[in-house]
Amino acid sequence: MAEPYERFAERILDTQILSDPWIEGRPRFHPSPLLLSADEQRRLYRVAEQVASVYNEACRILDAADEWLDDFFQLTPAQKIMWEASRPFWHGIARADVFLTDEGPAVCELNCDTPTGEPEAVLLGGLVVPPPGALDPNQALADRYLALLATIGAHTLGDDWPERPCVGIVYPTELTEDLSVVRLYRRWMEARGWSVVLGAPYNIERGDEGEVLLFGQRCHLLVRHYKTDWWGERRPVWRDGEPFADPEPLGEPLLALLEAPLIGACAVVNPFGSVLAQNKRMMAFFWEQLELFSRASQGVIRGYIPYTCRLESMAIEQLIEEREGWVLKSDYGAEGDEVILGPQTAPALWEESLRQAAPGRWVVQRYFQACEREGETINHGVFLIAGEACGLYARAQRGATDTHARSVPVFVASEVPS
Repeated sequence: MAEPYERFAERILDTQILSDPWIEGRPRFHPSPLLLSADEQRRLYRVAEQVASVYNEACRILDAADEWLDDFFQLTPAQKIMWEASRPFWHGIARADVFLTDEGPAVCELNCDTPTGEPEAVLLGGLVVPPPGALDPNQALADRYLALLATIGAHTLGDDWPERPCVGIVYPTELTEDLSVVRLYRRWMEARGWSVVLGAPYNIERGDEGEVLLFGQRCHLLVRHYKTDWWGERRPVWRDGEPFADPEPLGEPLLALLEAPLIGACAVVNPFGSVLAQNKRMMAFFWEQLELFSRASQGVIRGYIPYTCRLESMAIEQLIEEREGWVLKSDYGAEGDEVILGPQTAPALWEESLRQAAPGRWVVQRYFQACEREGETINHGVFLIAGEACGLYARAQRGATDTHARSVPVFVASEVPS
């Protein structure tokens, strides 16, 4: 007999990391595990790593050609400063969202700015009975992440990197949806004996020698869980959108964090160079400038990245006529937010969305139909640390992934020795 969800929800709350087992009255988590074969895991990992390699190649191409920042990506002045201070470094931890289709794997996004899902990936596996002989693919995620932080910290600070550093975690304290990520990171760090300070960008100050202070405490490393597009100018993505109440860049805190790594005063993860890689026009850059990439990367783009182009490069009338074949995405929009699926959108609303999209802020991407398991599509979130896959976060939903998707415990079947 299946366990009542209420009992499973109690164990979720007992983690003191995950909260709100329901969303709008519906379960947020799935108590039945997803079992992948070892071959499926290898395939997902290989695809995610190859796509991350393409992103890295793109950042190196763009490091040598500044004209793309204005003409193609239309970055704001603050966004260009972020890229300039970090170039070509863009990656620390990321999550590639991989779907399986009848034509093969498809990667619709690489979240390399402030990726989420780590708490669900790490904790859910410990709350259910694993299938016999199955392995938890997320067991090494904490150690790999902390090793990344320590490596970047030691590289940035040199001999000033202490054995037990003080780490600041900066996040949007007025929002609650990512608190579980902050709590998990803090637990991991404190278990190593590191001290942790939490705060918002407004709590950052610059010390006399360029060191970063959070609530007055010197931080050797700062984990940035505050989106790059929020640090810079805030611009509506719709022609008729209301202006932001606070549209100006976060000047002093931003400059403090951009300068600190350059003078060896504080490391920042993820680097601000992710402002370019996170921009969805990067996927349009892959396709529209395919000849700039190596032959290997061209194969990865054609094989795994759905065809993507800038909205302004296509005729609106064609997109209206071909509504069921396209997805409309803003440059920094997230799943379910500023992502409009043509097949699931009324024709009138689709046309209005195309016409109201602010110039230079949108892409269109070929729609693909993901395979289903028991009537639901599975979004396989592959965690990458320094370019290597090291964990899985699965979400199941009928239709496109959004805030109502249920997080699923993931296990991998152990291989039987031949």
